[in-house]
Amino acid sequence: MQSLTTAQAVVSTLEINGIDTLFCLPGVQNDSFFDALYDRTNTIRPIHARHEQGCAYMALGYSMAKGTPAAYVVVPGPGILNTTAALCTAYAVNAPVLALTGQIQQSMIGRNIGLLHDLPDQLAILRGLTKWADRITTPAEAPGLVNEAFRRLLSGRPRPVALECAMDTWGRKAPVLLPTASAQPDPCPVDQDRLQEAAKLLGKAQRPMIVVGGGAQEAGEYVTHIAEMLEAPVLANRMGQGIVDGRHRLSVVMPAGHRFWGEADVVLAVGTRLQPQQQNWGLDDQLKVIRIDIDSQELDRQRNPEIGIIGDAKASLKLLAELLSKHVVKRGERAEEIAKTKAAAMKQVHDSLAPQISYLTAIRKVLPEDGILIDELTQMGYAARMTFPVYRPRTFISPGYQGTLGWGYATALGAKVAKPTSAVVSINGDGGFLFTAMELATAAKNEIGVVAIVFSDGAYGNVKRIQQLSFDNRTIASDLHNPDFVKLSESFGVTGMRANSPQELEAALSRALQSGKPTLIDCPVGELPNPWPMINMPRIRPQSN
Repeated sequence: MQSLTTAQAVVSTLEINGIDTLFCLPGVQNDSFFDALYDRTNTIRPIHARHEQGCAYMALGYSMAKGTPAAYVVVPGPGILNTTAALCTAYAVNAPVLALTGQIQQSMIGRNIGLLHDLPDQLAILRGLTKWADRITTPAEAPGLVNEAFRRLLSGRPRPVALECAMDTWGRKAPVLLPTASAQPDPCPVDQDRLQEAAKLLGKAQRPMIVVGGGAQEAGEYVTHIAEMLEAPVLANRMGQGIVDGRHRLSVVMPAGHRFWGEADVVLAVGTRLQPQQQNWGLDDQLKVIRIDIDSQELDRQRNPEIGIIGDAKASLKLLAELLSKHVVKRGERAEEIAKTKAAAMKQVHDSLAPQISYLTAIRKVLPEDGILIDELTQMGYAARMTFPVYRPRTFISPGYQGTLGWGYATALGAKVAKPTSAVVSINGDGGFLFTAMELATAAKNEIGVVAIVFSDGAYGNVKRIQQLSFDNRTIASDLHNPDFVKLSESFGVTGMRANSPQELEAALSRALQSGKPTLIDCPVGELPNPWPMINMPRIRPQSN
């Protein structure tokens, strides 16, 4: 037992659980917490942002780039509410992020008397955006609740969690028993019987296909091995990119994957919602689907799979590969067919999106193999999902189905903090970039060497195109008035450059990455081709009765 304040107990337990950085913005309800953190800054680095959303996005970027829990701390009320876009994005992309927030005085919670930052029910809001949330009410219970938060972050499907603590509880002191070890995940058994069934079905498949999502990010070795055993194309979209090296002959992205889906007889889906394939591309009785997912609720959201397997992707695929070796039958060579299908699909994309691809090619030429690209809700980002080659897991970071406009730059800062030796590039539109442009100050102060490329077209381009095409050119609230982005970045002490062509972008990005300094590259572009016909591909299989 030690005599500690609640804040000291929380900080110590964060350290025990491997938190080395806290993204934060202080305020009166958390004063005692930051006083406790002051004594631990040799092991936990505080990085304070200019807006609470920046704190949460940075924690999200850190978690997604590293694949481990990350944490942020902000004041209650408007402070924690400013982070909710990042929290719902963390929920969407299965990121283990811990949100810490203060509260009003403990005896006043829920009485709605109008104290500073009071909310009717803050804990209910947090529980609606996370997999688990609770309140710390005493110093003695603090270590247990923090460890419980980490157990939940590490167990099952990764998703954010939250803890709140009243401002007068942070500084309260009492005897506390700190944990002797970090929290451990709950065991996740391997379902050998179901995997045996899957091996038999896959082994006799004539046209198998594999679809991977973010839940398979640690299983790339086994995905690749199984794909080669089956001669099966591997489809990845957004969170699954890089699980199989994008240069591998069996690696495909959505346009080619759409074609393979139409002719597949057995699909192995690992760690993926399989949403566009099932809902948009279609299902029929000739298609057998095998699903492996750590979340049992995910298996049958849209249709019961032929075989549903609950389990960790890496452990399950390791055993599946062993079992499959006994059941694979000799099948026709598919290498030439797969190569032709990939080439035809990518030619269609290149013919449609040549301007975007020329800029993305310039980025790929300069970005190292382990370099990280942060996707944004921008014309360049949409094209990147289909055309940017990704070589390793966690090097293409996307907001998933939330489509969180403006998340990109602050998220990239967190990714760079997590991976300081890796190049990190954020691609932004001029609309989304200004959502967190104030974090240029955070980059400069902390020397976070992210390169932000701002593709500026003077509009919310996607919104404007829809208004033009679908609403008889009745454009409204979609044109933008922009600053001079180079001067803006320089005013923060960040290097500013301008590139007026793909060739100039390649040269500018090369200089920026060599410098290692925070940099903004303004890249003026005109109206870009519409990527959506390549993204929203039509039904290719009839719906099963």
